[in-house]
Amino acid sequence: MKEISLRLLPQDAYNEQSLRACLERDHGLHAAAVRVLRRSIDARQRTIYVNLTLRIYEAGEPVEAPFQPITYPDVSLRPTVIVVGAGPGGLFAALRLIELGLRPLVVERGKDVHERKKDLARIRIEQQVSPESNYAFGEGGAGAYSDGKLFTRSKKRGDVEKILRIFVQHGASPAILADAHPHIGTDRLPRVIEHMRQTIIGNGGEVRFETRMTSLIRRGNRVEGIQADTPQGPVELRGEGVILATGHSARDVYRHLLATHVEMEPKGIAVGVRLEHPAELIDRIQYHNRQGRGRWLPAAEYSLVEQVEGRGVYSFCMCPGGFVIPAATGPEQIVVNGMSPSHRNGRWSNSGMVVEVRPEDIGPEAAGRTEAVMEFQEELERQCWLQGNRRQTAPAQRMADFVEGRLSSQLAPSSYAPGLLSSPLHFWMPSSVSHRLQQAFRVWGRRMHGFLTNEATVIGVETRTSSPLRILREADTLQHPTLERLFPCGEGAGYAGGIVSAAVDGERCAEACAACLGVE
Repeated sequence: MKEISLRLLPQDAYNEQSLRACLERDHGLHAAAVRVLRRSIDARQRTIYVNLTLRIYEAGEPVEAPFQPITYPDVSLRPTVIVVGAGPGGLFAALRLIELGLRPLVVERGKDVHERKKDLARIRIEQQVSPESNYAFGEGGAGAYSDGKLFTRSKKRGDVEKILRIFVQHGASPAILADAHPHIGTDRLPRVIEHMRQTIIGNGGEVRFETRMTSLIRRGNRVEGIQADTPQGPVELRGEGVILATGHSARDVYRHLLATHVEMEPKGIAVGVRLEHPAELIDRIQYHNRQGRGRWLPAAEYSLVEQVEGRGVYSFCMCPGGFVIPAATGPEQIVVNGMSPSHRNGRWSNSGMVVEVRPEDIGPEAAGRTEAVMEFQEELERQCWLQGNRRQTAPAQRMADFVEGRLSSQLAPSSYAPGLLSSPLHFWMPSSVSHRLQQAFRVWGRRMHGFLTNEATVIGVETRTSSPLRILREADTLQHPTLERLFPCGEGAGYAGGIVSAAVDGERCAEACAACLGVE
């Protein structure tokens, strides 16, 4: 068994027959089996290469499994921990609790992944948003019907490789263990999430849908459970601890915590637009080829960042070969996001283009108000809804028109199903946001020939990049500083930013809860 690093053309790297021929011709290796350990695309020059790290097995050598799957114990009779939210933070917290010998009771305000699809269809077709079942709320959280990106820079916080292995154990492609920028895809991720639920239930845990937390149950300074609303009426659910993983859009939870004097602090966010190009155009730009990506390369990605007048402007959640979706969670809101299927073979590519907004940017009237950033976020979504004729029709503008400050007389075709309405985003969006976006677009247009074009469309507004509040917790115990056995978790608590980092934080909170309860 040998490991070898290669730098190949795409037609050799992605074709097993050609790959084996290269190994024989250039290295004298006659492989009985080949496993890709690492794979990344180098598109910095005109000739595109794929960097590979391979494990080569010769004839007669046993081919070991890519990883050792986790064996989960039965926890039916073990102490119960309440997990609020079935997004990646909550699901991975629940799985880790089972590993550690504790019984998770997962409560989710939305529906399971299959029932949830019906409500998502109503948003696209009827423009009706259910406040409990939408692109943010429901099994899998905001990431369930997204690109399923599994790339994170938070590797110092936990075992990222373990997170990827658990995804594969529950049905994701083993390719995510090798790819530099792994993704699962919106068409495959729901099935993986369903398998995770089956693991939780099959090993003695419990998952309850359409169960919305309304308040914490406390005795003195200790949290003993939650009160929740269900279709059958209110219920009390008690446990030895509460892991609060509600996601960054559960504003009712934030307001409950504020009203009951749970310590929180405002946190910076980023807001802006979704920028949508024809996928072929992005392929031509990124791969330096008029023919685009050709037969072997995947749809091209980009990652952009620029400092403009003291604030970061950057691309967020880039979805190659994907489409733009309506991601509002309540009435009088328009929020846009992006997703892509596993093959990323759609006609358009889109990305959030957002500007950093700090609490001090909101204005002097916001000073000392914990909810100020959240209210700024809400007001921008409401203004967008008003511009969109009070429906989910999103206001939009051609990219070059946005940069030059002129109304688009006609819009380009778009993947956004509820439809677009021409609107001067440069005029009604906060100038601190629109002006910085205009400046950054000019810079990127000079750097990437063809990027700044009226073939592209800016669609308003992208606001749900992260939580506008942080629920405080101690650095060592991960408990809230004044409420024992409350473990704020994941994106909604302000400690993560994506599927993998939320999953890592879920595991950490489960471990902290087990340590608090004396479980080893």
